[in-house]
Amino acid sequence: MPTQNVQVFIHNYAYARLKLNIKNEVVVVVVVVIVVVVVVTVIVVVAVVAVVMAVVVEVAVVVIVVVVVVVVVVVVVVVVVVVAVVAVVVVVVVVVVVVIVVVVVVVVVVVVVVVIVVVVVVVVVVVVVVVVVVVVVVVVVRSFAAATISR
Repeated sequence: MPTQNVQVFIHNYAYARLKLNIKNEVVVVVVVVIVVVVVVTVIVVVAVVAVVMAVVVEVAVVVIVVVVVVVVVVVVVVVVVVVAVVAVVVVVVVVVVVVIVVVVVVVVVVVVVVVIVVVVVVVVVVVVVVVVVVVVVVVVVRSFAAATISR
């Protein structure tokens, strides 16, 4: 019987060992599968994060470009408006100066014409008065001379 017990023991030992080896292999396979799944998951997550970051960077670049373009357009519009306002102010100032110069010239011309007319009228009046006085003096002197000669 002891031989049979030894055989049973050896058989049981071999069976247990085989079972343990199978369990170890299963554990190794499960661990390898878990490691592969974790590595693949990490790779996928890194790839997705990289793609998302690339998209975010692209969107950021587009937003920066749009902001720069908007700022440039606003600056150009402001400069154009300022230049237009300055041009309008310059035109208004030039027009006002021209109007003032024209008014001054017209006033000076009118004053000169009035002075010339007054001088001409005064000269004509003086000439007429002198002529009348001379005529009156001549008539009086002739009359006086004729009266004196006839007496």
